[in-house]
Amino acid sequence: MNSRSKTSRSLILFVVILTSFINPFLGASINIALPSISEDFSLGAVGMSWVAMAFLLSSAVFLVPLGKLADIKGRKRIFFIGNIIIALSSIFCALSPSGGMLIIFRAFQGIGSAMVFGTGVAIISSVYPPKERGKAIGITVTSVYIGLSLAPFLGGILTQYLGWRSIFYATVPFELLVIWITWRYIKEEWADAKGEKFDLWGSIIYLFSMSAFMFGFSRLPELSAIVLAALGLLGLFGFVIHEMKLLSPIFNIRLLTSNRLFAFSNLAALINYATTFAITFLLSLYLQYVLGLSPRDAGMILIAQPVMMAVVASISGKLSDRHDPRILSSIGMGIIVGGLIMLSFLSEQSSITYLVVILAVVGFGFGMFSSPNTNAIMGSVDRKYLGVASATVGTMRLTGQMMSMGIATLILRVFIGNNPISQYAAGFLTSMRTTFMVFVGLCILGVFASLARGKSSPD
Repeated sequence: MNSRSKTSRSLILFVVILTSFINPFLGASINIALPSISEDFSLGAVGMSWVAMAFLLSSAVFLVPLGKLADIKGRKRIFFIGNIIIALSSIFCALSPSGGMLIIFRAFQGIGSAMVFGTGVAIISSVYPPKERGKAIGITVTSVYIGLSLAPFLGGILTQYLGWRSIFYATVPFELLVIWITWRYIKEEWADAKGEKFDLWGSIIYLFSMSAFMFGFSRLPELSAIVLAALGLLGLFGFVIHEMKLLSPIFNIRLLTSNRLFAFSNLAALINYATTFAITFLLSLYLQYVLGLSPRDAGMILIAQPVMMAVVASISGKLSDRHDPRILSSIGMGIIVGGLIMLSFLSEQSSITYLVVILAVVGFGFGMFSSPNTNAIMGSVDRKYLGVASATVGTMRLTGQMMSMGIATLILRVFIGNNPISQYAAGFLTSMRTTFMVFVGLCILGVFASLARGKSSPD
């Protein structure tokens, strides 16, 4: 590790940073384009949410199996193939003739994203020594937030002047650059679990069970959805039993049962994303349907949160190399609680300044939480589990995001059904406030989960 040239590490960090920018950009920029997509394909509130959720669902269910596969076959190889899939699926998303086809291609895009996110942080953790890992992860997390920062702004401009399809076309050149650099210049491979047997049956059980649970959760409170979610949970329980019997499981359950730091850091991440991801989705609809702003203007307002995230994440990442990540993360989540409480008071008369201040508060808290928490997770496992740990971080993020969208969609369904939001603005406002209050309660639990991991110190 120490003999690796600084130039080589910088090049590896560059491609991971670039992909860490592209993937959240693809996810967040679509939120601002949803009203335009809805107009083109006549989608209701639930249909619009699935354009966002299809990407999250496929990413979440494939992350763990692909993370383990990367540990066995090579993280660079999976990273490389994932970027190819993202490039191709982006083109097909842009060419989609219907809402249904767009949702399908978004799911393929999510598989590619799982391959990239399941390996990116693991590769960084493989090439950087412990005393520099927090800084590198902080830079990577910052690139995620820069992608989130530019997504509403650039997505709004692209949607307003070139149409929503241009969002997908715009990312293809960046993906081609990553593919070329990875193929041409990165010769090293990382496969610390090389030779282990890949658990195909466990992967199949996990994929179907996780899909059933998350799909069912997103369609509550329908009876069929309750049954599907219950079957999914039952399948996940069976997956846990199956994995504990194997010498080479796709996910080492003992990482959760015997590693308190790993377990509670991941729980805190799950809750954090479950209480924050739907903020952009809801506020994008609020700004355009309730306040009547254009996609461009709505996007310019929504950048306040991720800009603050980007500024704070790099600083907190460096701090986590020297100070206990538990304290930094818990302070961050406590700040998010305050921001969510403020969001629950939004109305038709709320000022833009008030909203921007709230978004900055939430962004500060999120930036303070994320980098230290990720550093704590990656530093708590042996090298051969780095791919699984990276995939677990991603799974918590995406599962939390799916839960966030599922909660928001469930409450939207209760108050306005699948009717157009433009005709039910009052019902939408009530559902939005209710959602934020639910998030407040969950986030308070997250603070306790963050503190419960126990005192830790970087490697």
